[in-house]
Amino acid sequence: MQPEREDDLPRVIAVVGPTASGKSDLAVALAEALDGEVVNADSMQLYRGMDVGTAKLTVPERRGVPHHLLDEWDVTETASVADYQRRARAVVDDLRAAGRTPVVVGGSGLYVRAVLDHLEFPGTDPVVRARLEAELAAAGPAALHARLARLDPEAAAAILPTNGRRLVRALEVVEITGGRFTAILPEQRDVYPSVQIGLGVPRPVLDARIDARVERMWEHGLVDEVRRLEQVGLRTGVTASRALGYAQVLRMLDGELTEAQAVEDTRRTTRRFARRQDTWFKRDERVVWLDHTAPDLTQQALTATARAAWIAP
Repeated sequence: MQPEREDDLPRVIAVVGPTASGKSDLAVALAEALDGEVVNADSMQLYRGMDVGTAKLTVPERRGVPHHLLDEWDVTETASVADYQRRARAVVDDLRAAGRTPVVVGGSGLYVRAVLDHLEFPGTDPVVRARLEAELAAAGPAALHARLARLDPEAAAAILPTNGRRLVRALEVVEITGGRFTAILPEQRDVYPSVQIGLGVPRPVLDARIDARVERMWEHGLVDEVRRLEQVGLRTGVTASRALGYAQVLRMLDGELTEAQAVEDTRRTTRRFARRQDTWFKRDERVVWLDHTAPDLTQQALTATARAAWIAP
């Protein structure tokens, strides 16, 4: 007999933090301990075929734990948080109704909050979007970032100056709503009873882990992966073609970078991205931070989960 009251349903566990902090392994361990299943919240792991460059767990590394929302989009599709939210909440609802614990894992902060928090997305205006995309192509992302900095400084501070897709979306929201892009960020008000576990890694250690991960990406065939994805339209993908590592390999294949330069640029850009992830998650006071090197990390996470209180919205 399935539970009927909200309090009787399993909590949602989220494992968050910067890239290369060990989130995926902890999520598998928690799912094993809690009779749960993993729900991906890494925006790039939603793309089919983007495996090496996103550090997507292999099937053996998943240790038999079901994983959801991997390989959902073609590389030609533009990422959509609203689409992800619909898919993720449907999975979470089904798992909880079946008595299974959803373990949401990923470093894409807005995607995590799209699952856990109250968040509604404004619509899009094709005319405004097309005009902004034309401006991006003609003037480059720096010009759009400067404009956003005037209109919504908080949004500009949160978006990389090179992330043309997000700059276009932010300016589109500003224009069609007459407000700020940051106004659409979700309140810290839970949709589900949830616990967020953050993995804390000292910055020098994290930088070293990122450098090692980038080296492994090249050793494990990132360049060949990009070549394969080129054949199915990677270059036309507004989001996928700009992913960390993939953008650098494409520039290398075009002769704009040497291989050594592509590797170093991937390291540098990923380190910068990890700092932004860390800042995003540390703004959320609900996250329980644990030392990523703790020998009893899984037990600490389970203890934090058991102790966490939840107040219904």
